[in-house]
Amino acid sequence: MNLNNTASALHFHGAAIIDEDGREIPITEDMIQRACEHLEDQWQYPTAQYHRAQKVGG
Repeated sequence: MNLNNTASALHFHGAAIIDEDGREIPITEDMIQRACEHLEDQWQYPTAQYHRAQKVGG
């Protein structure tokens, strides 16, 4: 077991994405908030018709 790798993993407190050019772009809280807002805006609540179809076996 390599303790150096284990210690490094325990101290990692962030994340990044890699762009097309191989550059690392840190993921910020603002990026996460915008993504969540986008998902919330796109969400469509199931209709009563959808629930009836599920109960019938659809």
